[in-house]
Amino acid sequence: MIGFLLSAQRPPSPNRVNETVVMRFDHVYEVDPSLMQEHVQQHDFPAWETRRIVSSRWDHLEWMHAHWADSVVSGEELLTEPTQSPDPTRE
Repeated sequence: MIGFLLSAQRPPSPNRVNETVVMRFDHVYEVDPSLMQEHVQQHDFPAWETRRIVSSRWDHLEWMHAHWADSVVSGEELLTEPTQSPDPTRE
């Protein structure tokens, strides 16, 4: 049987992003667990499992882009686009 020590795979301590969001891994945002009143029990979740899920999501997004998107626009590109409407007669 192959196993792992959960204590060796504990996620890092959360870094506060704002009053409601924390981040344990780069670009993985979570609701601050202290704000969860209705579902307060959180299960131990090993760090490798979080990394596996995040990697799978990126793989899926890449597949969707390859099969369905004519182009991919980054968030930075959206923020740098002019905010003016293309038709100057319309507001």
